[in-house]
Amino acid sequence: MTTVTNVPDDATPAMPPELPKPLVDLTPAVLIATSLWAIALVTLVVLTVWFDYDTDIWLRTAIAGLALGGVGLSIIGWQRRASRSGSRGAQRGL
Repeated sequence: MTTVTNVPDDATPAMPPELPKPLVDLTPAVLIATSLWAIALVTLVVLTVWFDYDTDIWLRTAIAGLALGGVGLSIIGWQRRASRSGSRGAQRGL
């Protein structure tokens, strides 16, 4: 059985176009979110220490958000270093 296609047998499939830089670079989004968690943490510490509010669960949430933002930034840096060094599995164009 033969199939008819418009692609010659020796042609390689076309690569999709690269995404625009704002869609690939997640650093600004992660920095903004991590900064918001840091502001929330400082606010909650002030409320707890100076005004004696019970913010235990919110403090833990802000600490977790700040920590996960740090993890995200380290992953972005790791991926960027891998891309610049030419690692095969890294994203390109970072």
